[in-house]
Amino acid sequence: MIELTKHHGLGNDFLVCDASQLPPDTTWAAHARNWCDRRRGVGADGLLLLTVLDRDELAMVLYNADGSRAEMSGNGIRCLVQAAYLRQGRQGEVTYSVHTDAGTRLVDVRPIDASSIEASVSMGAVTVLEEPEGWAAIGCDPLRPVSHLDVGNPHTVVGVDDVSLVDLLSLGTQVPLINLEIIEPGPETSGIKMRVHERGAGITEACGTGAVVSAWAAADWGLATPKDGEIVVHMDGGDAKVRLHHPQAGHVTLVGPAVLIAHLQIEVQ
Repeated sequence: MIELTKHHGLGNDFLVCDASQLPPDTTWAAHARNWCDRRRGVGADGLLLLTVLDRDELAMVLYNADGSRAEMSGNGIRCLVQAAYLRQGRQGEVTYSVHTDAGTRLVDVRPIDASSIEASVSMGAVTVLEEPEGWAAIGCDPLRPVSHLDVGNPHTVVGVDDVSLVDLLSLGTQVPLINLEIIEPGPETSGIKMRVHERGAGITEACGTGAVVSAWAAADWGLATPKDGEIVVHMDGGDAKVRLHHPQAGHVTLVGPAVLIAHLQIEVQ
């Protein structure tokens, strides 16, 4: 039997496993597929492997629900640090250094209550990508604003008139190697609405890295105007804040909650 915890960041849910519970040659991709299955397993958008390197230093490995390995997750990293924070019995504000496949991220944790935290994640710089494979075949209206962006993992952001009217599942499955975000302005001048189709998981209620690139693109296009340096990203699972410290350089911080759902024990065959 091994112990897991389940968390969510704005409805984007993850299982967190202390990686030391199983040997290094463990087939984590298979476990991710089995445990994240919503009908035959526990159910989640991804599996996070936690390694505690030091009191304030962690490592994170992320497997999507389909077993593929992803570089980074803005919601996932908040869930991971919450798991570490609770297991260590920490109190008050803490800053963790988290090593990921996309590089090291600093995460400031502030407790809200016994099962919730707010975390600010220094996400690094947003950079421009080449057009992803298969994008031209979608036939996107050339008058629509489109940005192909990287924040440790690849994204395409598209401006639309109404996010609720787009067949996002159909579009997302045509470009399976990227995370696809659609955004519209508002309702406030410093806010946007966003929906997302994620690599390896499908449509999710929220995406942290997607919120970051969407806010950056919206500011770049003039679709939203930051208020006190922040843009609010409204997603199906709730709202995240994106701080644009140096818009030209692309450096951004993601702010949002993580909530503990359950402690679990799973028998490993």
